[in-house]
Amino acid sequence: MKAVDIMNTPIIAASAKASAREVALYMLLGGFSGVPIADPDGSVIGIVTELDLIRALRANKSLDSTCVTELMSRNVVSVDVDTPIDDIMEIFDVEHILRVPVTKHGKVVGVVSRPDLLRAAVQPQFMRIG
Repeated sequence: MKAVDIMNTPIIAASAKASAREVALYMLLGGFSGVPIADPDGSVIGIVTELDLIRALRANKSLDSTCVTELMSRNVVSVDVDTPIDDIMEIFDVEHILRVPVTKHGKVVGVVSRPDLLRAAVQPQFMRIG
């Protein structure tokens, strides 16, 4: 299996102009632990995670007035749609990350998280209906 087989789609990426509060609300309402930050053309320029938001709060930053570009990790580890899931598992283990954006021709098209890998491992025992 490859990233394309297990990735979550569609996804919403935040623009570089989004506030930390907007991203936090989106994450809370959607049940996400991280959000890619992308240029209008779909190129990933960063990622904001729950931990980034917690660090901002600990530094007494206002989420309302803090732009995501101040918080985001810029060295984003991403994978291509054709990346085998064994390679993704290794990335998660070595890099100690929870999710990776999935790209096609350099543009973000999905996200793979740790639970997606676990779901793929038990998939033979269950069927998705509908």
